[in-house]
Amino acid sequence: MSVPWAEARARFTALFERLAIDVLQVSDVEGARRILRVSWEEAWGIMERAVARGKKRKKRRVVRKMGVDEKSAARGHNYLTIVSDLDRGTVEYLGDNRDEARLDGYLRKLSPKRREKIKSIAVDMRDPYLASIGKHVPDAEKKVVFDRYHLMTHMGKAVDEVRKAEHRELVQNDDERLKGTKYMWLYSKENVPKEKTGWLRGLRRMNLRTARAWAIKENFRELWRFFRRSWAEKHFKAWFFWAFHSKLAPVAEAAWTFKRHLSQMLNYVRHRITNTVSEGLNSKIQTIKKKAYGFRNRENFKTSIFFHCGGLNLYPVTHKNA
Repeated sequence: MSVPWAEARARFTALFERLAIDVLQVSDVEGARRILRVSWEEAWGIMERAVARGKKRKKRRVVRKMGVDEKSAARGHNYLTIVSDLDRGTVEYLGDNRDEARLDGYLRKLSPKRREKIKSIAVDMRDPYLASIGKHVPDAEKKVVFDRYHLMTHMGKAVDEVRKAEHRELVQNDDERLKGTKYMWLYSKENVPKEKTGWLRGLRRMNLRTARAWAIKENFRELWRFFRRSWAEKHFKAWFFWAFHSKLAPVAEAAWTFKRHLSQMLNYVRHRITNTVSEGLNSKIQTIKKKAYGFRNRENFKTSIFFHCGGLNLYPVTHKNA
């Protein structure tokens, strides 16, 4: 029998489920079930029904500015592919693993007309993602923007490799100038803590390969301040010559990698997008993961992500005609 205050075959009233959804949004499942005095399974059931309800209600829309990122789902090489709407700050799709087929699963569902309306896609330099986008998105070469965060992370790793090699050489001569400096070289110039600025300034005056690598990294960051593609390209060419001829193998290798993907880097000038929104969602997802102290299965993890980050209308109707 259908009643106006509950959904079909539901164990709780719609009003109670609304309350439960509010509690689950600000608490982990264990805490919520204790407050609500329900079992773990019942709490998850409320969350699963809410997500299913929200997905069913969600209107089909074109994600004009798209972010593609990955998130570790468990220990080992266990990842999720995350597609997000950079305008709305919502997770639109979750694919198991991080290969070409996962992103294919999302893009194939879009009609050709909807794919044409995609304006830009922020992504890291993962070949599988690029292959999928190239297959399914018209004019992909003009729309793909390599994310600044991932590029700078790549550059930061190159600096750290230089530091580690130089530190090993110095220690052999009882020189510990680079001891404890690992994270300092990863800072951008304006973000160096005040108490360490003098220390960094002193190290930069010494003839250290690590200091040169850091200076090259900082100069690379200037690429994103240009508003004309020709100026950005001119800057990159000068930077590439410096980096490639620096005699710092990890830096030269990074520079060559960037050169091979220069077009996608320079697309930033046109679209001005980054994966900052995706990184924010990633951070929120990490918090969800920590609160849960591990998930019983991958589907529970995905349900929780959509519940907290999907921008869905989760609530049941509290009253309807019988």
